[in-house]
Amino acid sequence: MTSRSSSIERKTKETDIRLNMDLDGEGNGSISTGVPFLTHMLDLFTKHGHFDVTIDANGDTDVDDHHTTEDIGICLGHVFQEALGDKKGIRRYGQALVPMDDALAQVVVDLSNRPHLEYRAHLPAASIGTFDTELVHEFLWKFAVEARINLHVIVHYGHNTHHIVEAVFKALGRALDEAVQMDDRVKGVPSTKGML
Repeated sequence: MTSRSSSIERKTKETDIRLNMDLDGEGNGSISTGVPFLTHMLDLFTKHGHFDVTIDANGDTDVDDHHTTEDIGICLGHVFQEALGDKKGIRRYGQALVPMDDALAQVVVDLSNRPHLEYRAHLPAASIGTFDTELVHEFLWKFAVEARINLHVIVHYGHNTHHIVEAVFKALGRALDEAVQMDDRVKGVPSTKGML
């Protein structure tokens, strides 16, 4: 099987990001975002998705965490989509239901080349430390658009915001891991249209 990995370097007046992703990794991450809570969530995503991910990001976090979080979502989505290649032989769909103490989060994905985010999550707190929780939606939206996937996020319940977001990122990794797996039964692209 050919390597399913991709890299990007993206520099703007707001952020400077270098990112590499290997879909067939071992869950190894070397992640530095300048946004501690986002770094923690991406470590979890990497481990539970069994991806190898390297991120070196610097941004205008003296303003706030928005630009860095958004641009990492853009870059991660881009390399994910590029690493998938022609999508021949993949399972295409994936889902995960992940508990984290009081919280239960579900993520369902379709690697369809049709970008859409369906986000059904109530986050009780406006911030986790210095991290604005509205940035969870921002990150997931930009990731889904750039990865060109259907991404459905459903939080069934939970009262601790940290636990809820942690469950979401773990479930995202696990759902994507399932969807990118090669399946010997799949001949060509998994679509009756003949393309994704």
